[in-house]
Amino acid sequence: MNKFRHRLAKVCVLTAVYFIAGKLGLTFASIHPNATAVWACSGIALGTLLIFGLDLWPGILLGAFLVNLTTSIAVSPTLASAIATSTGIAVGNTLEALAGAILVFRFAGGRHAMKQGSNVIKFAILGGIVSATIAATIGAESLILGGLGLAKNFRPIWLTWWLGDAVGVIVVAPLLLLWNSVTAFQWRWKPMLEGLALLVCLVLIGLIVFDGLLPFETKDYPLEYLCVPFLIWAASRFGQREAAAAMLILAATAIWGTLHGFGPFARGSQNESLLLLQAFLGVGAVMGLVLGSEVSERRRAEKEARNLAVVDHLTGLGNYRKLIDTLEAEMKRSDRMKRTFVLILMDLDGLKQINDIHGHPIGNRTLCRLANIMQVHCRSIDTAARYGGDEFALVLPECGMKFGRVIADRICNRLSNDGESPALTVSVGFAVWPYDGTTVDELFREADRALYDMKHRHHDQTLPR
Repeated sequence: MNKFRHRLAKVCVLTAVYFIAGKLGLTFASIHPNATAVWACSGIALGTLLIFGLDLWPGILLGAFLVNLTTSIAVSPTLASAIATSTGIAVGNTLEALAGAILVFRFAGGRHAMKQGSNVIKFAILGGIVSATIAATIGAESLILGGLGLAKNFRPIWLTWWLGDAVGVIVVAPLLLLWNSVTAFQWRWKPMLEGLALLVCLVLIGLIVFDGLLPFETKDYPLEYLCVPFLIWAASRFGQREAAAAMLILAATAIWGTLHGFGPFARGSQNESLLLLQAFLGVGAVMGLVLGSEVSERRRAEKEARNLAVVDHLTGLGNYRKLIDTLEAEMKRSDRMKRTFVLILMDLDGLKQINDIHGHPIGNRTLCRLANIMQVHCRSIDTAARYGGDEFALVLPECGMKFGRVIADRICNRLSNDGESPALTVSVGFAVWPYDGTTVDELFREADRALYDMKHRHHDQTLPR
């Protein structure tokens, strides 16, 4: 019951949003009251189905029906004709969204379509260009069959409908998909200031190119290319989410100016002007999304490469490079804070015998057993690393020998009682900065000496008497 109510609430919200966006879009209609070149509803519908599931289609059907019914009544000869026409249009809009969602799920990565440049292009083609033909065809036919349009106007109505829906998908749906994936926002001053500068520049360039903010009498110079660097700025410096938002901001400015007769796409016909503008916005949106995808992929690859450079592949702990970098950074920090820190070295006893008797897979498992226990019993500020075959290290900031021994004893006890076979023990050595050394080499030398003293004691205790 709760699941049904939850779904019903989503359907109602989608209906309301679709209705409001639809009525706003139809204010730009000129060739026919029900056909507009600005239709954000197609993007809202497809984005919603991709994010929340295909079972929300009734919200699209009801929203589209109400939008068109409240518009058709004024121009329809009868109420029955208005209802029939609105029903046909609503069915076309719903099938468009469902077909687009199914195609995107099948061929373009679904709700993750924006992650790869190739999927972005597939999304634009399948979710926008292809699926928009369904609504355009059914919608235009419904108007003509319902007596609300003339057969000779089928082509211009169809073209307006198709381009409006396709660009609505390309501009609006990615914005919903990308911002829905946001998990946390990091408030950092430099990116925020750069983002504010980008926003100001976008609005300013939009006013210059599309709203006649030029000290010249002519207000339709072909300056649309001036927008491209700012879209590239958004995609390359911030990412796809910001690129999609930048395109939406630019689109709003461009539509307003074009409707008032300014900009490179202003023509004698309002519908023709909007169609030319929509084509430009669609191409610009795809360009920004593909570029943003490539930049994001490059950043992910660089991050993975950095992680691989400092991570041991078998255990997931830091490697020797990570250990040295941590020690050098900790020495500088501890010197500045006048605090001590502890370096603990650990060596698995008898790993060679384990490999010889049980095989290397079991030997690798013993290394992972120790690594897992080290991770569990470390603080968030501690660093655990594997810096040799069976040699491990812990860097414990802001503590002394007493705390270091507590951590080491805890790890040793947990390892020897973890319930797995073969049973394991480790030899441990300690070094405290700065008492046992002030350089990396001195700390390693002291910890190694203590470790092998302990290992020799273990060896002596196991000799036959």
